[in-house]
Amino acid sequence: MYSKTHGKKASKGSVVILNSNGRLQLRFSYGGKRHYISIGLPDTPNNRKLAEFKASEIEKDIIYERFDETLQKYKPSKSLSTITPITPIDKFKPKLDELWYKYSEFKKPQVSPSTYAKDFTKHRNHIAKLPTRSLNEASAIRDWLLNNLTPNAAKRCLTQIKACCNWAMEEGLIETNPFGFMKIQLPKGASEEQDINPFTKEERDLIIKTFANDRYYSHYTSYVRFLFFTGCRPSEAIALKWKHITNSVIQFRQSAVISEDGLVVKEGLKTQKKRDFPLTPEVKAILKDIYPETVNSESFIFVSPRGKLIDHHNFSSRAWKSILEKCNIPYRKSYQTRHTFISLCVEANINSTAIGRWTGTSAKMIDNHYGATNFTNLRPPNLS
Repeated sequence: MYSKTHGKKASKGSVVILNSNGRLQLRFSYGGKRHYISIGLPDTPNNRKLAEFKASEIEKDIIYERFDETLQKYKPSKSLSTITPITPIDKFKPKLDELWYKYSEFKKPQVSPSTYAKDFTKHRNHIAKLPTRSLNEASAIRDWLLNNLTPNAAKRCLTQIKACCNWAMEEGLIETNPFGFMKIQLPKGASEEQDINPFTKEERDLIIKTFANDRYYSHYTSYVRFLFFTGCRPSEAIALKWKHITNSVIQFRQSAVISEDGLVVKEGLKTQKKRDFPLTPEVKAILKDIYPETVNSESFIFVSPRGKLIDHHNFSSRAWKSILEKCNIPYRKSYQTRHTFISLCVEANINSTAIGRWTGTSAKMIDNHYGATNFTNLRPPNLS
């Protein structure tokens, strides 16, 4: 990296920022020659940040073998040598990808490993594909997001870009946020929690039976049964250990999430820190079938055939999809096991508050969404 010192010897390929008679200057070596480029700005904290961006640009060009040996690309225009302070700031305005890198590094210790690995990486990849990363073309960036991503993904990405630029303003890296007043309106749609299309009891039982008889995927039978009969999220079942099973309840205390290092377990659940589920006869039977001869309380209950954490994405794309095809059941995501449990509880006239406590959702959510899916199965009571 470039150095902020005034005369320290730089490593090969790095750019040093110097103070030459009160003005900023860049020094670096390339092709066996030493080069000096005058920034044309006084040595102030804000101007040093601009010089750092220019130094970073030169270093990247050297690394990726696109260095402009004429140096014209890196020299300020004549207007930058004037005293007017606004023109140099426009000239050296950082690009969106540079800001995103700095913002990501700042946020990394503050977010969960899964959030950083999935969301920050995803937005970085979107930014890398933009036709322009100039903050002067914010409208073109927004339009590209809309034209190339789903409305949901475009909205999420724009929201994060706004947050990035707000942070950059606070840090003095830019003067204004060109995305500040931009909005993306989403069409009415459903999240995974609201995409409710449950299986019938008959379909549920057929899926379980087909898993049990399948040559390749019978290993997952107890896992699938557990999802259907508890309504828990797959991430909660995967992270469950034998120590979480008591005489009366299942203690959901942690979740399996994707991180930079792959699948890991973290404390807490998606919407709450912890939740207990009553140990019903069906669930007792499921656990009894897989109860090991020697129990290690720290062992995971449901594991892959190789004894590792279950990769639910891999399970869904292979085992789940294959079994539904064999059952001749129209494809629905495996998350519908959760919706099936809740819907069957609603049909059985179980109190929505109780269902919400068992599954980690709100009674309002259940009343607004799950009840509506079961009108065809409900019958008026005998009022005579």
